[in-house]
Amino acid sequence: MAKWKIPGLAARPRFTSRATVLVLVLCSLVAILAYPARQFVSQRAEIAAQRAKADHVRQQVEELRRERARWQDPEFVKAKARERLHYALPGETPFVSVDPQRTAIAHAPAPAGQARAAKPWFTGFWDSVDQADAAGPPPTVAPASH
Repeated sequence: MAKWKIPGLAARPRFTSRATVLVLVLCSLVAILAYPARQFVSQRAEIAAQRAKADHVRQQVEELRRERARWQDPEFVKAKARERLHYALPGETPFVSVDPQRTAIAHAPAPAGQARAAKPWFTGFWDSVDQADAAGPPPTVAPASH
């Protein structure tokens, strides 16, 4: 098919100057607003994270307040003392059950590492000084030539 040209009409450009200016203005607005929008979104996420952290801390505080209130009760304190410290009330006979297998392990001879730990700290220190002195001087290394 042949293109028909109408006399007196010039070919119109694809974009007019107004459309080009409008596109440039819109692109510049998008470029200008992109960074603040990104900052806004990241700050909102940070605020949400801080609120979640604050809620978690509030829950911990409430738990600690409940625990403190339990420790204000004398019966709770007595029960904990009996449980942890093996206290007994006057007139009671406390019993402690002992596992025979554990006592056999406890009376077994200690390995060399545990025997060393039973010594005072300064004995181990002087032993290490003596070992370092007995080792002799460090080997000399020849300087590298460049």
